[in-house]
Amino acid sequence: MGKISEIIADELGVKKSQVDSTIKLIDDGNTIPFIARYRKEATGGLSDEQLRNLGERLTYLRNLEERKQEVIKSIDSQGKLTDEIVKNLEQSKTIADVEDIYRPYKQKKRTRATIAKEKGLEELAKIILAQDSSVDIDEVAKSFINEEKGVNVEEDARSGALDIIAEAISDEPKYRKQIKQICYREGFITTKAAKPEEKSSYEMYYDFAEKVNRIPSHRILAINRGEKEEFLKVKIEKPTEKILELIENDIIKDRNSQYVNLLTACVEDSFSRLIEPSIDREIRSDLTEKAEEQAIKVFGKNAKQLLLTSPIKGKTVIGFDPAYRTGCKIAVIDETGKVLDTTTVYPTEPQNDVEGAKKELTKLIAKYNVDMFAIGNGTASRESEQFVSDLIAEIKEKYNKDLVYVIVSEAGASVYSASKLATEEYPDINVSLRGAISIARRLQDPLAELVKIDPKAIGVGQYQHDVNQKNLEQSLTGVVEDAVNSVGVDINTATPSLLAYVSGINNGIAKNIVKYREENGKLKERKELLKVPKLGKVAYEQCAGFIRVPDGKNPLEITGVHPESYSVAENLLSKIGYKLNDLTNKEKFVEIKSELAELNNSKNIKELAAELNVGEPTLQDIINELMKPGRDPREEMPKPILRADVLKFEDLRDGMILTGTVRNVTDFGAFVDVGVKHDGLVHISEMSENYVKNPSDVVSVGDVVKVQVIGIDQERQKVKLSMKIK
Repeated sequence: MGKISEIIADELGVKKSQVDSTIKLIDDGNTIPFIARYRKEATGGLSDEQLRNLGERLTYLRNLEERKQEVIKSIDSQGKLTDEIVKNLEQSKTIADVEDIYRPYKQKKRTRATIAKEKGLEELAKIILAQDSSVDIDEVAKSFINEEKGVNVEEDARSGALDIIAEAISDEPKYRKQIKQICYREGFITTKAAKPEEKSSYEMYYDFAEKVNRIPSHRILAINRGEKEEFLKVKIEKPTEKILELIENDIIKDRNSQYVNLLTACVEDSFSRLIEPSIDREIRSDLTEKAEEQAIKVFGKNAKQLLLTSPIKGKTVIGFDPAYRTGCKIAVIDETGKVLDTTTVYPTEPQNDVEGAKKELTKLIAKYNVDMFAIGNGTASRESEQFVSDLIAEIKEKYNKDLVYVIVSEAGASVYSASKLATEEYPDINVSLRGAISIARRLQDPLAELVKIDPKAIGVGQYQHDVNQKNLEQSLTGVVEDAVNSVGVDINTATPSLLAYVSGINNGIAKNIVKYREENGKLKERKELLKVPKLGKVAYEQCAGFIRVPDGKNPLEITGVHPESYSVAENLLSKIGYKLNDLTNKEKFVEIKSELAELNNSKNIKELAAELNVGEPTLQDIINELMKPGRDPREEMPKPILRADVLKFEDLRDGMILTGTVRNVTDFGAFVDVGVKHDGLVHISEMSENYVKNPSDVVSVGDVVKVQVIGIDQERQKVKLSMKIK
């Protein structure tokens, strides 16, 4: 483990001791959220993201070591293992390097070289490679003629021997490594149109070239997709002459010998037939893997920001799921998320029953004292937005009631509506109306609602359908876990979908918790979880700190203080002259908060931690939790933009300054919703006056930003935006 720890510590820029402690915690079955939150002393305060990277590298490096041992065993069983092979394997840093070393010793399918060996031509290949000038190669070749084996003339013998040499050149790890380095350093990815006359979204790649070592990940994935859809032909251009010369200089001993033409042709054949196709595949596979890794990272970052969007609490909301022919689906949801009413209205094409729809919605607004609309951003969204905006203006004029609306992403809502989970939640509500419920609830509590949907369907990434789905799923599951656990979960209201992402809780236990709740009523304290079937002490240790019990027996249980630290929290309060129950007394809590703030700013934390027999990071966390019991970290995130009137595309003018919400962040920029039909693009070059390496360094999904219109494409209804406001 020592060597692996050193590599990871070096890559992450942390101490080896931190990595060793973390590996032990992971191997002991602790979850990443638990380690990140409650084992800071052991990890040196590594974040959940760093811990997940560490976990991924640990798995890769362990698999690498395992593969090295398998290769050593296989080569040894053939009696061909040497100290040099072992040394080269030990120095290999990737599985691809290990496979290159193993290539000559692998069991091969029948190739031109293996057929030539069967014909007894291996000895002739050795003679040609030895390049002895005293030997007449034509005469020697004649001695290998064997009609029984299909070697009818000396040319058959020569070409068979050269096939053996060509394969040996191709299998040489040294050449493959050098050629790859040349391709990465000097090669170009070039693309041409497969159907030049056909229009497509890949037109910028119809005659395109970019250096292999410079091409960004989003272009790799776009090119791959264009090739898959048969719009593009892709090639890696490389300095072929330089590569051939490299191999020839190593193999040919005398440029004036009788062997030179044979070996030159052999090197060319080896490169064009065996090495080049294989190297091209490897480079493209490597580029794709790195591009996918980056795309998954971007997707995860965006998804986390979306999940942590600030909730809108205490409001009655109308969920408005827009459509044309089938009508707009309506659901009224109270401030707790309960469905009060549902209906369908037809203000859009082809019915255009605007008056009927206004009448129906005005009635619902009055009956349930509705505060706002959540409008889905799918088909007919902008027409629906115009309709809602007009209705809001009318209600303000007639009844002096203020209403607002928010455009909400409805990605995945239709998938959820038809899911087994939605059927269990709303058995008596029509599938088509469930989408409107989901849209309203996404505004009230995005996290609780979005965990019900496959994270891949959230729709805040680039090329998520083109990447390795297993890796994407694994990464997104981690992202959702981190989001859920950073917020905490109310044990008495959480759905099984939400509970299943809590550290230490799986789907089965989540269902058991809800069943226990239904049979025994609200839980009054965390340790009551131990009565839930299949939730043992290990699972309890992992989940307890992330569970919240509002109105329970212990005021610490609406905080992130773990049960293992209750005594520390009580001793801390006692030290400043208060008891645990004083946390629920408003006047005393103000005093406690003031005392803790003073403690927090003092330089005596180290001494206090030693006195209370607890680590400094844990004590710091306890102080922060006691100062803000019941705190929801999402409340510090930007709030959604509430609108009352509509901005039409035709209203846009160059130079206009607008406020918008970041909907998606990619490698090349950010898409911002400024209230028109399509989100506008802020290209990476328009994000700051300073150099921006990565758009996610500047903005995140959900951020509210000021932008300036710098380009309007009327035909495609697209708008270019800039954050460099002039």
